[in-house]
Amino acid sequence: MEILIVILAVAAILIIYFLGRSSVKRASSRPIGSTASGADITRRARPASVARIQPLPLTPSQPPPDELAAFRFLGSDSLSAGRRESLGEDLRRLPRPPLSLYKLVSPELLDSATSSQISDLITSEALIAAQVLARVNSPFYGLRRPVVSIGQAITFLGLNSVRGICLQYMLEASVRTSSPERQKVFDMISSASALAGELCFKLAQRLELPAQGSLVTQVVLSFLGHLATASLLPLDSILWSPGKGLLERASAEQLRLGLSATEIGSLLMQEWGLPASLIAEVAEIDRMLVTPVEQIEPGRSAGLALCYFCARLGERLALGSVSELAAFDLAADASMDFFYLRRHLDSPRLARLAEFLHSAELVKSVHQMQLAFLARD
Repeated sequence: MEILIVILAVAAILIIYFLGRSSVKRASSRPIGSTASGADITRRARPASVARIQPLPLTPSQPPPDELAAFRFLGSDSLSAGRRESLGEDLRRLPRPPLSLYKLVSPELLDSATSSQISDLITSEALIAAQVLARVNSPFYGLRRPVVSIGQAITFLGLNSVRGICLQYMLEASVRTSSPERQKVFDMISSASALAGELCFKLAQRLELPAQGSLVTQVVLSFLGHLATASLLPLDSILWSPGKGLLERASAEQLRLGLSATEIGSLLMQEWGLPASLIAEVAEIDRMLVTPVEQIEPGRSAGLALCYFCARLGERLALGSVSELAAFDLAADASMDFFYLRRHLDSPRLARLAEFLHSAELVKSVHQMQLAFLARD
């Protein structure tokens, strides 16, 4: 009897063993899309495709191109005392902005200002208010009905867009020329600034990045140095033309003036007495050209990357090297200006950048702005 019990127990164990093996085989051969396990359900529930900018296949050990690796942004301390003083005199000759600029970029108004505060501030400067309304009512923004007050402009375009328009006008007023050829360069840089600001505003909003007002302000102000530099260089030395990127321009500027537009913009903002923290943040944007992702605090990388990306794309759209936003593909862009940027854009916070960048609303808005620039020319 005991032997029979042992035999039955062994048989039961063998049956359980073979049944278990058969179950494992069926699970491993289950077709894709089966819902038999929790893991499979989770995998199938994910979106079929998530639009994102995929970086070009660069390994961490791959060095940058020689020209990019050799480039360094020079600071004002690299200049001789005489050359630094001469440059300072040139910058002091540029018209200072009105008092309202200082209030627009003050820390207390950058991210906590109400519509009525900004409206009152702009309205208090009659000339600026008139210029802002003229810009808002131009084909540039394609509004269906005329806007007659700053408050209406904020309602139609949003607080950050109106702040960006106001900043652009103030920057343009700081560089004036009687030369039609030089004015064309100023207009091109101003157009790049406007496009970059619009891109930054719309994308930061869709990506739900923090401090959106600060980001738009910083990206617009990053063009101040480019405007100032274009006023200092001889016309034949200004490299604002299709195919000329930030690296090539900055290298030529440092050779000719001793400093790039990035540093000249910082010096000019210091002359104007803007907040030191804002000056440092604006300078960081163009310096992303040579900044590896590991050198930026994780919490700041996404905002800086977006500002730099919008500034460079705004330039290309204004110069015509990118004819339309819908056709732009960062993954296929191998320019040195984007070498380090690609890894910054791989941040999870920017995962849907490509999707939002090619949204019908943004493509239409940018196309309308480009047409307005062409009509002005």
